[in-house]
Amino acid sequence: MEQQLKQLEQEALAKIADAADLKALNDVRVAYLGKKGPITDLLKGMGKLSAEERPKMGALVNTVRENVTAELEKKVAVLEEAAILAQLENESIDVTLPGAKVRAGNRHLLTRVIEEIEDLFLGMGYEIVEGPEVEKDYYNFEAMNLPKGHPARDMQDSFYISEETLLRTHTSPVQARTMEAKKGEPIRVICPGKVFRRDTDDATHSHQFMQIEGLVIGENIRMSDLKGTLDALAKKMFGAEREIRLRPSFFPFTEPSVEVDVSCHKCSGKGCNVCKQTGWIEILGAGMVHPNVLEMAGYDSTKLSGFAFGIGAERIAMLKYGVDDIRHFYTNDTRFLSQFHQAEV
Repeated sequence: MEQQLKQLEQEALAKIADAADLKALNDVRVAYLGKKGPITDLLKGMGKLSAEERPKMGALVNTVRENVTAELEKKVAVLEEAAILAQLENESIDVTLPGAKVRAGNRHLLTRVIEEIEDLFLGMGYEIVEGPEVEKDYYNFEAMNLPKGHPARDMQDSFYISEETLLRTHTSPVQARTMEAKKGEPIRVICPGKVFRRDTDDATHSHQFMQIEGLVIGENIRMSDLKGTLDALAKKMFGAEREIRLRPSFFPFTEPSVEVDVSCHKCSGKGCNVCKQTGWIEILGAGMVHPNVLEMAGYDSTKLSGFAFGIGAERIAMLKYGVDDIRHFYTNDTRFLSQFHQAEV
């Protein structure tokens, strides 16, 4: 058996040396060290040996297995290195070719519109104030001159969590909280944030959207101050040649109230499909702060006055950049988002 083992070892080592590729080398491994290989058969026959021969032959068989295994591993390393070198010789990489262009990310279109508006008002001396999205009924409605039972508080328009808690329907509660905290002092703030209303999503409506409201309170604040502020806003967002007009309207928290239109940026007021042939596009609602709102917040409406306005960020973005569906802002479709890179807008 000892002679047979030495012969098997020599045969295996010779075939390992002759193996030209990894497949041939694996065939040698299976042939000699596999479950049906001769070395394994010899191990199975150890039980027929005497007690004196068994330890000696067992050690010899293990030595042969280890020698063959070691040579297999060496040859595997040699063949793998040869394969890599051959691949490098057959394949070439032109390092002078330009790499694939990696497009950097950019801020969302809505974020840029909001920041642009914030920059304008910061330059005019306003503060940016934020508040909770889950709001108390008092701040959302009552402090805004909308008592319980008022038609504008229709339950179908609001997401109520409890009888006294809801998802805010506008950012006006931030104004109410600010007035309460200021305790009669002058105010000049804008309040950007997400608001929620029970609405059916379509091309122009969404159950959630971004709103930016502004509030100014002080002595001798007039409607002309409001018009001048909104005129600056329209020119900032739509171009220096834009004009605005105010139309009478109604909001419970302002008196008088107005709807604000801007001259069409596409046809410059001549009439087109964007402005529905009128030459004007409605962009926001505004007005002078209602005396009841001032009094509930602790302000003396006989000495102080103010104005307020509310802007829909999506509406401004849609008009400015020609977006035809509000849902594009929230679906995170990179085909849409990639159209508005910072350098292009």
